[in-house]
Amino acid sequence: MESEALARAVIAKLRGAGHQAYLVGGSVRDLLLGAKPKDFDVSTDASPERIMDLFPKSGQVGAHFGVVLVRDACSQVEVATFRSDHEYADGRRPASVHFESDPREDAMRRDFTINGLMMEADTGKVLDYVGGRADLERRVVRAIGDPDGRFKEDHLRLLRAIRFAARLGFEIDPATFEAIRRHHALILKVSAERVRDELERILIEGGARRGFELLDASGMLADLLPEVAAMKGVGQPPEFHPEGDVWTHTLLLLEGLGRATPTLAWGALLHDVGKPPTFRVAERIRFDGHVEEGVRLAHGILNRLRFSRDDMERVEALIANHMRFKDAHRMKESTLKRFLRMPNFGEHLEMHRLDCLASNQNLENYELVKRKLEELPEEQLKPAPLVTGADLIAEGYEPGPRFAGMLAAVEDAQLEGRVRSREEAMAMVREMFRR
Repeated sequence: MESEALARAVIAKLRGAGHQAYLVGGSVRDLLLGAKPKDFDVSTDASPERIMDLFPKSGQVGAHFGVVLVRDACSQVEVATFRSDHEYADGRRPASVHFESDPREDAMRRDFTINGLMMEADTGKVLDYVGGRADLERRVVRAIGDPDGRFKEDHLRLLRAIRFAARLGFEIDPATFEAIRRHHALILKVSAERVRDELERILIEGGARRGFELLDASGMLADLLPEVAAMKGVGQPPEFHPEGDVWTHTLLLLEGLGRATPTLAWGALLHDVGKPPTFRVAERIRFDGHVEEGVRLAHGILNRLRFSRDDMERVEALIANHMRFKDAHRMKESTLKRFLRMPNFGEHLEMHRLDCLASNQNLENYELVKRKLEELPEEQLKPAPLVTGADLIAEGYEPGPRFAGMLAAVEDAQLEGRVRSREEAMAMVREMFRR
């Protein structure tokens, strides 16, 4: 069954066994906003041991915190015992918890009022001990209780507040935002992996521009991504970038992202990260070598945030190739075909479109490349090779470094239609390369 059906079945069984049990947190928030929740969590007065007795196929995922994972064949639901938290020692987890019988105590330990709501699964009745419904109506993200205390307990809440505001299009309560500004540097104590995941969700959940404007205003942009913060105030040639400085240009890209793939989103954020250190004024503003510098800086950022090697290579490729589109109309046929067959080319094409729309809005090169991509079948972009290294050896050539150049020359001719058979290709090799 789907996770919602499983959650409702879990609640029914718990209630049938004499326990309190409610939908809780983000799923309640999303249901009240008319959105489809991604996950359904359950909160109950049943102890972890009792939950596991009632659901023999479950497993504890946070025994110390009273969290049990109940699974069926298709989905899973976290079921947590009501608790109050005591003394967060590491800025992430409470040093101790106390299991409670009162749902109010459980609500009061949560992060934001809009995430502190509970709902009866059968009637839809909402339990609101924190003013969350009013804040949903006001479209406000507000910390439960003392905001300074909430952020000192769990430093990642600093980023989560911004993510919820960006994703939902809400404002952050002034007192809550002032607490974020006071404590923004605490985010540097959070593990790189957790920071990366929150930043990525800000980028891909639909409110990236708003999220990064809030990150900047909070002080966390300079804490976490000083290379991006350095874009502010870096002017660009108005004939190519009438929109303004590098930061404004980047924000416009983020605004156009929508729900992009994570790698495209990071590529959009970092595509011009090499401009601030390469800025100079000659006959006009220039950024000589900004692509190469951008790849270098992005590598450092992605490594710092503990990205996988594959994702790093994918983002760096977007940065390395984003200026190549301007030369598409004068590329040789072979060069253009190699360009079009790059891995994940759809992301490159979309980033170029966003880049154009965020600057001079000239989509001529985008349309040219898109049309070529649609016209050329796979077998023309990457045809089977006419000549191999084994063929060259059989012809009497000595294996060595120049084989790569010989095979590339043959492939160029093949992609451009100058040779169409092995015989024609070998004749070309004999003419161009002496044994």
